[in-house]
Amino acid sequence: MKIMKNSTSFTACILIVIVLVLIRVKYSDIRSSHPLRVTTWDALGYYMYLPSIYIYKDLRELKWLPEIDAKYNVTGGYVYQAHKYKNGNYVFGYLGGVAILETPFFLIGDSIAKFSKYEPDGFSPPYQYALAFGILFYCMLAIFLLRRILLKYFSDRTTAITLILLLLATNFIQYASVDNAMSHAYIFPLYVLLIYFTLKWHQKPTIIWASLTGYIIGLAIICRPTEAVMLFIPLLWDTHTKESAKEKWASVKKHKNHLFAALIFGFIGILPQLIYWKYSSGSFIYEVGSAWDFLTPHLRVIIGWEKGWFIYTPITIFFIVGLFFLKKYPFRKAVIYFCLINIYIIISWRIWRYGGSYSTRALVQSYPVFALAFAAFVEKINQYRWRFVFYVLGIYLIWVNIFQIQQYNNTFLHFDDMNRRYYGRIYLNRHLQPLDMSMLDTKEWLRNEKKYKIKTEFLQDSILKFNRSSDSIFNIADTKLNLEPEGGRYSDVWIKIETEIEVTNGFYDSYLNSKLIKSDSIKHNRIRLFSPISAPGRRNKYAFYVHVPDYFHNGRLVIYLNSKKQFEGLTENTKLTLYMK
Repeated sequence: MKIMKNSTSFTACILIVIVLVLIRVKYSDIRSSHPLRVTTWDALGYYMYLPSIYIYKDLRELKWLPEIDAKYNVTGGYVYQAHKYKNGNYVFGYLGGVAILETPFFLIGDSIAKFSKYEPDGFSPPYQYALAFGILFYCMLAIFLLRRILLKYFSDRTTAITLILLLLATNFIQYASVDNAMSHAYIFPLYVLLIYFTLKWHQKPTIIWASLTGYIIGLAIICRPTEAVMLFIPLLWDTHTKESAKEKWASVKKHKNHLFAALIFGFIGILPQLIYWKYSSGSFIYEVGSAWDFLTPHLRVIIGWEKGWFIYTPITIFFIVGLFFLKKYPFRKAVIYFCLINIYIIISWRIWRYGGSYSTRALVQSYPVFALAFAAFVEKINQYRWRFVFYVLGIYLIWVNIFQIQQYNNTFLHFDDMNRRYYGRIYLNRHLQPLDMSMLDTKEWLRNEKKYKIKTEFLQDSILKFNRSSDSIFNIADTKLNLEPEGGRYSDVWIKIETEIEVTNGFYDSYLNSKLIKSDSIKHNRIRLFSPISAPGRRNKYAFYVHVPDYFHNGRLVIYLNSKKQFEGLTENTKLTLYMK
């Protein structure tokens, strides 16, 4: 039996596609009473061109949006996806390139809706599922094409390992399979196509490859304007040595008409956006609004505990290491310049958290370019005996990544408020406790309770009920501390506060607080009621530690709830435990 050439990397691609599809199915709410919704929040901003054009014929007034939002809750609570312009028209705050790429799947969903029991309103389940699974088709084609590109420069084994780790040990899974109506999964195939067209032009310059290269760049720019940085790929490809650079520029000079074709088709790619802006705002150029901190870039995007790229998807460290192993490859300068400038742009955006996200989502679409550097690193590793250590590490990081993606979608890995202490408590932890949750909001943690003398008091045996709209503070306990034993004082004192709270109103804007009070001095701690293991209308358990400095040993401890809105609920079984030594 004849074995297919490069079968390892082909099998790797099949495995990746299977994983992506299975995760999409897992988070598709097929058996849930709540229908799948992928066109919400930012994704709505990219998508709303399509129902506006094809269904409602209303791009300027958006009269259809309030009813749709009331029915499907797509805006996130307020309409930030479009802005009222000075001429009275709404202008979309997100560019339309993603909508162009979504069009085939939108039309499929629209056809299904029209011939089924579902509403052909642009947001019913046929549209959601068509988009959610349609993008996987784009990604599948891109993965196999990226394999073909890598095989031109690297071995079958290197290509297989690169693809598996690039796509399964990173946040690519989240944005290709779960939050896949965002822009990232749609731009990912554009990068693969750009590399492929660039490669084809350098192999044999033709006006077709030049035109396609220009169009892809133009289309990517009206997906996300910062993708203009991809221009460095064709510009610097095959300039890794003086000789090759001289030949490349001689070829460009010889084929000037190719350059003009690329510019024309790049403009064609951008043109739909310009036409829309002219139609809605009256001008071909519309300022969508972005703020940048180029002089003070935010390194926390890469190494911060909030959602740092290296922290939550550490395999990406090797993407950067790979930049040092590109010396012999024709794409060396193209990849190095692109990666460094792209990262610099990403970390310079003023809204550096990039909204709710897992790891640094703004880099996901450019992973095909990082794949070239990463593959160079993997190729080098494969030359050493200890390569198996790297393989084991890779398998571990895939497992961690998939585990964390599950945590993220269950809200245990918080979309915006992660910190080092909380991450340490939830890392590979399937059984989270109320004390673990407290680390979202407080820095204080008693490491070893057994080393302390323990004293327990029940502060409340009765149930305290709250139902007020005028007063936002509700006392649970107020007790005097007397922590000075005969013959001296305790050198280290902690309090663990535990309680059960059931909230029927005001849950999402309420906090459980403690205050140590003496004279005019106050030490304040608080934790949110809305934690990943709590829910409204249910009796939830809460707990947190409070360190008691010497000054407060004979002060007061007040425990209370506060809410930004009307609060209704009850609390009981409040327990105070003292740890002293």
